Amino acid sequence: MTDRKNVRPTAELQAADLAHHLHPFTDHTELAGEGGPRIITHGEGVWLWDSEGRRLLDGMAGLWCVNIGYGRPELGEVARRQMDRLAYYNTFFKTSHEPVVELSERLAGLLPDGLDHVFFANSGSEANDTAVRLVRNYWARHGQPERHVIISRRHAYHGSTILAASLGGMASMHDIPGIPVPGIVHAEPPYSWEAGADLDDPEFGARAADAVEEAILRAGADSVAAFIGEPVMGAGGVIVPPPGYWKRVQEICDRYGILLICDEVICGFGRMGEWFGAQSYAIRPDVMTMAKGLSSGYQPISAVAINARVAEPLLDRVGRFPHGFTYSGHPVAAAVALENLDIMARENLLGHVRVTAAPALQTGLATLRDHPLVGEVRGAGLVAALELTADKASRRPFDPAGSVATRVRDLCFERGLVTRAVREGLVFAPPLVISQDEVGELVTILKSCLDDVWAAL
Repeated sequence: MTDRKNVRPTAELQAADLAHHLHPFTDHTELAGEGGPRIITHGEGVWLWDSEGRRLLDGMAGLWCVNIGYGRPELGEVARRQMDRLAYYNTFFKTSHEPVVELSERLAGLLPDGLDHVFFANSGSEANDTAVRLVRNYWARHGQPERHVIISRRHAYHGSTILAASLGGMASMHDIPGIPVPGIVHAEPPYSWEAGADLDDPEFGARAADAVEEAILRAGADSVAAFIGEPVMGAGGVIVPPPGYWKRVQEICDRYGILLICDEVICGFGRMGEWFGAQSYAIRPDVMTMAKGLSSGYQPISAVAINARVAEPLLDRVGRFPHGFTYSGHPVAAAVALENLDIMARENLLGHVRVTAAPALQTGLATLRDHPLVGEVRGAGLVAALELTADKASRRPFDPAGSVATRVRDLCFERGLVTRAVREGLVFAPPLVISQDEVGELVTILKSCLDDVWAAL
């Protein structure tokens, strides 16, 4: 087999990429103006290398997903063995196979109590589309088709398909006609920095939760099917819920009989120091969506788990659920996900996050609170954000908004650290295997970039 690493010169690969490859979430004019994309060749642990030999500490675990780190040969071996045995078969038409049966059983044992039934898809976007279809199916089968409205939150991210982008509360995702689709209502998020509140203020937690109830009442409680939320809002800027927030949201959903969808695409599989963020915040979801860390990004796979209440119309009533994907429960993806979960358990990565990695990241970033550019440092588990500001007292963003965070991000890349700019913030979610020393290197690079951008300003 041909070794694909560094077979062609970087400039040649960049030219071919610009000629033929359409990138996600990319301004292609800007990409071409910068000379083309970085060509990543390989990774190991928390480190990536590009085609010019530069080393990068991946502070974002790919796209919040490479939980067990790069370069794990066990997963490739499992994939090869499964391909040799059964490379593909569908799970339609009264058919199943061993990897998907075992993965369903394994997940049911890890998920919060009651989430015993699992439907598979290929991405977080597809999982959240499926969740909406399941809850609307539930209400329709119970003779209440008018209960179709989904309550989400501003700044939420739930994917990029038409429906998933509609569920999300990012204005930049609603840039074409028809998005958001009807039946999606966005409540205010528990974003203390934006609201001028203290992150640890229980009063703000109650007020932020009450915004969900206000959205339900605006829509009409009898028309609301479900509320969807991430335990910690990830791509929207690592928005950490204030004390009491989720307890009150759960009470509100229970009061109005509304189903609760917990989006665990980012928080799931160890990032919060538990298998799921719902366990960290004592959330009792009716529906849970998962992706990313399920296979640590080594194979595209996602899942939707539902409790007996939501499953009842599917299992105990006559009628088909007309939904699914060619690759739902793909045998190779399921086998790789099983091995990924085995590695996490065998290496006690949840314990490593709780005891070592998360305290190191949160403590290390907290040392930057007094930096003149930094307004707030916030985080939970192994996910964190720095909110940058032009004025700490007024919390004023820079003009144009986001410009300074982008400058810091670009400088971090130049100096060997992958981070991501969200509005006027920088977000971090490194692989769960990151060591204390590697966290120290992350913080050192980040501080040098903040210092130099501050000096330039």
